[in-house]
Amino acid sequence: MGLREDILTDPVSSLEMRTAITVSGEEPVRQVAKRMRQSHMGCAIVVDAHGKPVGKFTERLYAKLMAVDPALAADPVAKHMYHDADVISQDASVTEMVSMMQAKSLRYICVVDGDGKVKGITGQKGLMRYISEYFPRVVMVQRMRPLVGMDQPEGA
Repeated sequence: MGLREDILTDPVSSLEMRTAITVSGEEPVRQVAKRMRQSHMGCAIVVDAHGKPVGKFTERLYAKLMAVDPALAADPVAKHMYHDADVISQDASVTEMVSMMQAKSLRYICVVDGDGKVKGITGQKGLMRYISEYFPRVVMVQRMRPLVGMDQPEGA
């Protein structure tokens, strides 16, 4: 099969995933931001006592909070999180994930298992790696063209 068929049938679990930063709602904003920075992640998933996502906290949200009042960094993250964690089942198709990401203008998405617990994070990067596997010679080994040489005319 080709990319067109596979993207319709392959599950989200076939994409490359990163380990999600999961935090409780009581954790201070400052600590969540520190963990995000250390892990080079742009978001953290806020989970309940059973490990199920109840919201998310992003670097963009953190920047907005700090612009308003740096003292807000001491607040619990649940007070400032987005209450939609933007989750998708690991069994959903890649096409469903892309549609959801486009509809909500998302860069990443939280993937959950059959029990609704966080399995990982994927998104634009995972999707690009998935697509590049279909075109390895074109995407990964593309020859660089030399710059304009002395034997070629320069100009518009």
